[in-house]
Amino acid sequence: MYVRVISETLAPGEIDDRLGMPADESYALGSRRHPQAMPRAHNRWVRYARVPEPGARPEDLEQIVTGWGEPFARALGRLSDSGEAEVALVLVQNIEDLDDEMAVGIVLGAELISWLATARAYVDLDQHIFHECEESASK
Repeated sequence: MYVRVISETLAPGEIDDRLGMPADESYALGSRRHPQAMPRAHNRWVRYARVPEPGARPEDLEQIVTGWGEPFARALGRLSDSGEAEVALVLVQNIEDLDDEMAVGIVLGAELISWLATARAYVDLDQHIFHECEESASK
């Protein structure tokens, strides 16, 4: 789970300054992943919600995001309201066992929803389902 800010006009350092918090990862407009790659079309600023134990569910990360505080959420909201950037909470979920009730679905708590509203952030859900399909016996 991470907060992502995308801007075509604000450089990552400017976003740091506006938010009062440094990015965990960022890249600038026109930069490239490698020399042959297309130049990036926007600036990107990311702050990760991390926990020490592997296999954490999105619900386990909510307290980290809300723990960044309301002043940070308000700064994100001002940035979003300015029209100079868009703000998203990105949830990445890898599902390996479709029968595991704890592996599927995401519940967002009221405190996180309130924080996201203050931050003017949308939710971007990126789910990867790793499932082996059985081949049909009839061909």
